[in-house]
Amino acid sequence: MKTEPATALEGGGRIADNIVFFARALRKAGLPVGPAAIIDAIRAVEAAGLGSRDDFYWTLHSVFVTKREQRAVFHEAFELFWRERGLLDKMLQMLSPVAPPRAPERDKPRPGEARARQALAAEPRRQEDKPDIEIDARLTVSAREILQRKDFAQMSAAEIAEAKKALAKLAIPDERLKTRRLKRATRGRLDPRRTIRASLKVGGDIIMPAFRAHAEIRPPIVALCDISGSMSQYSRLMLHFLHALSERRKIQTFLFGTRLTNVTRQLKQKDPDEALAGCSDAVKDWSGGTRIAAALHGFNRDWSRRVLGQGATMLLITDGLERDDGTAGAADLAAEMDRLHRSCRRLIWLNPLLRFDGFEARARGVRAMLPHVDEFRSVHSLDAVGDLVAALSAERCRGADPRRFLLAA
Repeated sequence: MKTEPATALEGGGRIADNIVFFARALRKAGLPVGPAAIIDAIRAVEAAGLGSRDDFYWTLHSVFVTKREQRAVFHEAFELFWRERGLLDKMLQMLSPVAPPRAPERDKPRPGEARARQALAAEPRRQEDKPDIEIDARLTVSAREILQRKDFAQMSAAEIAEAKKALAKLAIPDERLKTRRLKRATRGRLDPRRTIRASLKVGGDIIMPAFRAHAEIRPPIVALCDISGSMSQYSRLMLHFLHALSERRKIQTFLFGTRLTNVTRQLKQKDPDEALAGCSDAVKDWSGGTRIAAALHGFNRDWSRRVLGQGATMLLITDGLERDDGTAGAADLAAEMDRLHRSCRRLIWLNPLLRFDGFEARARGVRAMLPHVDEFRSVHSLDAVGDLVAALSAERCRGADPRRFLLAA
C-alpha cells in the first residue's frame, strides 16, 4: 500500500534531515548538489510519497543526477547510505504495514563505490528518536586493502582530491609549437595575394598590406604505461593522472605488459571511475609479466605514424625491468627505443625506481634504454604528480639528464 504524501515526512522531519545528510555525502563524492537541489528533493519526496524503495530512489535520482557520468556515483551512494543496516527498510516499516524485501549486497565493488564510501565515512548521520532505528552506520575502509586490489578502477576520494590539488597548484603550461602552415595575422610576413585582392576591391587606389604568420598548435602527448606486476602499485595513479590530463590536452594512452592495448577511448569518459573501469575491462594482462621490446615494436609498427605527429611528447612509464634481459633482448630493446626516440619530439622516461637515492643503471634493459631518452624522471606517489607536470614543461631540467646514470654505470 502506497504511503500518502502527507505522511511521508512526518515524525519531526527525520526523513528530510537524512535527505540533507545524503545530499551532503553526494556533494563530497563529487556531485554538484546545492541547497536548491536539496529543497527540490524534499519537495519531490513530499509530492511522490514514500511507498517503495524504487520510487524513493528514482525520485532522488531525478533531482540530484544531472549528467550521465553521475549515475554510478549516485547509485553507490544510495546503496550505502539508505541500505546500510536496513535504514530505508525500517523507515518504510514505520510508514507502511508491509516493507519491501531488502536486496542482496554486491560482493565486487563497482565504479564509484569507493568514492561514495569515502564521502559517507566523513558525513555523520542523524540519529532517530526511536531506539529501533539505527541510522548511524559507520563505514570504514582499510587503505591498505584498497591499494592492494588489482582492480585499478577503484580510487579513494582522498586520492582524487590530492591529485586535483597537485594539478591545480602546478598548472600545465600552454606549450605551443610553430608549424609550417601559414595563417592570417595582424603582423608578420607580407601576404602578396591577399594584399592585391584587397586593393582590387577599391579599384587599386588604396593598398593595405595583409600579413600572415606560422600557425601554432599544442603538441599532443602520447603515454606508454607499464601495467606489469612490478608496476601494479603505480599504474592506477598514472591512469588517474592521465585521465585528469586528458581534459586539458590531447592525449593518446597505451598500456602494456605482455601485450599492447590502446585505452584512449576508455579514458575519454568524464567520470574517472567509469574511465578506469573501461580500461580494466579492455586490458587482459594486468599485473603480469613485462615484454618492453615487444610492446615498443608493436607501437612503432602500428601506432607511431598515427599518433607521434605534430611534435608529440612521449611519456614512457616503466621501471625498465625487461623479461627478456639477455644480450639479444637488450639489442632489440635498444633498436626499438632508438626508433621511438627518432619518431617523437621529446622522449621522457618516468621510472619509479628513481625514488631510491642509490639507484644505478645496472640492468641491461635500463642501460639499453637510457641512451635514447631525453629526460629521466621519478614517479612513485601522489607527491610525484608535481614532477610529472614539470616533465611536460617546455623547459628541460639538468637534473633529469639521463647521461649522469650512464656515466655512473
